[in-house]
Amino acid sequence: MKGITFSPSTNFNCYCKIPTNQTSQPVKSLPQIQFPLFNSKNPNQPLLSFSINSTKNTQTPITQPPPLVVVGSANADIYVEIDRLPNEGETISAKTGQTLAGGKGANQATCGAKLSYPTYFVGQVGDDANGKLITEALGNGGVCLEYLKSLGKGVPTGHAVVMLQSDGQNSIIIVGGANMSCWPEKLSDQDLDVVKKAGIVLLQREIPDSVNIQVAKNLEEESDMVAKRFYPNATCVDYSQVKAEEMAARSAGVTIIMDAGGMDTPMPQELLNYVDILSPNESELGRLTGMPTESFEQISQAAAKCHKMGVKQVLVKLGAKGSALFVEGEEPIRQPIIPAAQVLDTTGAGDTFTAAFAVALVEGKPKEECMRFAAAAASLCVQVKGAIPSMPDRKSVLNLLQSVEVHS
Repeated sequence: MKGITFSPSTNFNCYCKIPTNQTSQPVKSLPQIQFPLFNSKNPNQPLLSFSINSTKNTQTPITQPPPLVVVGSANADIYVEIDRLPNEGETISAKTGQTLAGGKGANQATCGAKLSYPTYFVGQVGDDANGKLITEALGNGGVCLEYLKSLGKGVPTGHAVVMLQSDGQNSIIIVGGANMSCWPEKLSDQDLDVVKKAGIVLLQREIPDSVNIQVAKNLEEESDMVAKRFYPNATCVDYSQVKAEEMAARSAGVTIIMDAGGMDTPMPQELLNYVDILSPNESELGRLTGMPTESFEQISQAAAKCHKMGVKQVLVKLGAKGSALFVEGEEPIRQPIIPAAQVLDTTGAGDTFTAAFAVALVEGKPKEECMRFAAAAASLCVQVKGAIPSMPDRKSVLNLLQSVEVHS
């Protein structure tokens, strides 16, 4: 097995925080935060790196990496622990109940930040107790909150009822609230500015498709503007013909990862046109393509249909069967699960996997290492109850990877 290299996090804190008892206000430009462990010539190359098969560290100049930006949902998750789901017309008693911060967007943002990568969250909460709960959880997780808005006018924070069964599996009912209400017809220049400065943008479907389309379309338009600086007379730029040095200067070419979770309605083709990596689970892949996904062969065929729909890469989360990345024209990359000592709660495991994959990818790791890093993060997630509370830190993920390497 090849060595897996990731940068450590125990000796620095690269995040800005806002007081959690105040409503965050948008700022006009991305704050200039110093991240002291990155190479100035290649922001994806860490200054100090952790290698499972190497004990050497190298030191190089310092610069700031492009952030991970999550545009998405924030929910108050109302957990009820039950032995089984109720039958139709049946009332059952829950063992316990509690409210914890969650939502696919907030989960992914917190995961990115806890994995020691600079992470911004663009989203909305209500001016209520649940909104304060989520804001505090995000801030404590290290997420930069300049672009989190608190809505007035009685709009409640989004929430979800999570029915957690004794085997760790869950069923979830979502109430959109602020996630689906009062989004501006046009996102502010401040919101779009932080998106344009991202290394990767993570989207999900617990906010309106129109918001996701606006974010993705804006990035595409910015990308075309940059390309036309090299090809001013071209009406349509073929990026496959662009020289490497010109592609390096195309800083607006932000990777868009679309988590397919959320609304179960068909995904608009306009949105798919902008997506670089689509990340569904088995059932979401089946709904999206209208195809069965019970076997790996069927999953491969469904992924191929996604390629025909315009998505070049499909990252499928397969639960206990691991994960697979389907890149058009290439052999699938399969990643088995890294077994957990115990499975207490699978809530947020998919969000953890997607966000961890994004962090490794924006750091320039090979896709095989990205998937292994994500599998380790998801393995740790399912061992803790709750979504945001279960997001692992970077040191824990690296320790697990090292332990697996030693015993393999």
